[in-house]
Amino acid sequence: MANPNASQSALYGGIAANVGIAVSKFVAAYFTGSSAMLSEGIHSLVDSGNGVLLLFGIRQSQKPADRRHPFGRSKEQYFWGLIVAVLIFAIGGGMSFYEGIKHISDPEPLTDPLWNYVVLGVAILFEGWACWLAVKALTQSAASGQSFVQQLRTSKDPAVFASVLENLAALFGLVIALLGVYLGHALNNPYFDGGASVAIGLLLMLVAVFLVGRTRSLLVGTGVDDATIDSVMTLVARQPGVEQTRPPLTMYLGPADVVLALDVDFHDHLSAVELEMAVSAIQEALRIAHPEFKRIFIEAKSLTGKEQDPMRPTAQITPQI
Repeated sequence: MANPNASQSALYGGIAANVGIAVSKFVAAYFTGSSAMLSEGIHSLVDSGNGVLLLFGIRQSQKPADRRHPFGRSKEQYFWGLIVAVLIFAIGGGMSFYEGIKHISDPEPLTDPLWNYVVLGVAILFEGWACWLAVKALTQSAASGQSFVQQLRTSKDPAVFASVLENLAALFGLVIALLGVYLGHALNNPYFDGGASVAIGLLLMLVAVFLVGRTRSLLVGTGVDDATIDSVMTLVARQPGVEQTRPPLTMYLGPADVVLALDVDFHDHLSAVELEMAVSAIQEALRIAHPEFKRIFIEAKSLTGKEQDPMRPTAQITPQI
C-alpha cells in the first residue's frame, strides 16, 4: 500500500536537488554557450515545479469528504499527475527539442567546457540521491516479488512513479548532455551539443507519454489486481452464513483509497439481526486484510437452498468504513 510519508520525502528531496542543479546549469550554460546544458537547466527547473504540483495534489487529496465530494478528493493526485505529464512533454521536452534544433541550425562555438563538467558531475550526484529516494518509496509501496518494471506499471501513486521516472530521465539526460559536451569539444563539432539537446527533449517526451497513459487509466477508473480480488472472494466465502459471492467491483479513488462493492448471497435462515452481524463480520475481515478499502458496499441477498427465488425481495445493506 502507498506510503504517503515516503512519497512526500521523495518529492521534497527531488525539489531540493533540482532547484540547486537548475541554477548551476543555467550559470554554466551562460558562460559556455552549451545548448545541452541549457536544456538540462530547463529540465531541472520543470522537475522542481512538477514536484511542487505533486505535493499540492497530495495536500488537496487529503481534504475530508463533504456534501459536494461525498467520496473525498483522493483523485486530485491523479489530476495533478496528469498535469505534470503534460508539462514534462510541453515545456521540458518541447523546449529542449526546440533549443537543440535552433543550435543545430545556427551552431555557436563552445568555450571552456570545465564549467559543464563540474556542474554535470555534481548534478549526477544529487540526481542519483533524489532517484534513490524515489525508487525507495516505489519499492516500499510495491508488492513483494515484483520486478522494477512491474512496480512502475502497477503503482497507483503518481507522486511515486512520476518521481522515479523524472529522476531516471534526469540521470539519462545528464549522461546525454555529458556526451554531447565531450564529443563537441573533442571533435570540435558543435552539432553534437545541439544533437544532445534534441535527444534530451525526445527522452522527456517519451517519459511524458508513459505518464499520461498511467494517469489516464487511473482517472478513468482502475480496479484492484486479480490477487486482491481472489483474496476478497476467499475472505467473504469463509464467513459464516455466506452461500456464495460474485466477483467484486472495485475502483481506485486514490493510491490508498479503494471503493469496494460486493454482491453476497446469504443463507435464507438468517434473521435480519444475524444478517447485519454477518455483513459487519465481512467488513471487519476485509478491513484487517485490505486497509485500502475505505468504503465497502454490500448488497445482501437471501437464498432458498441453492436456488434463488426471483420473486423474493432482497435487502441492500451498504454500511461504510
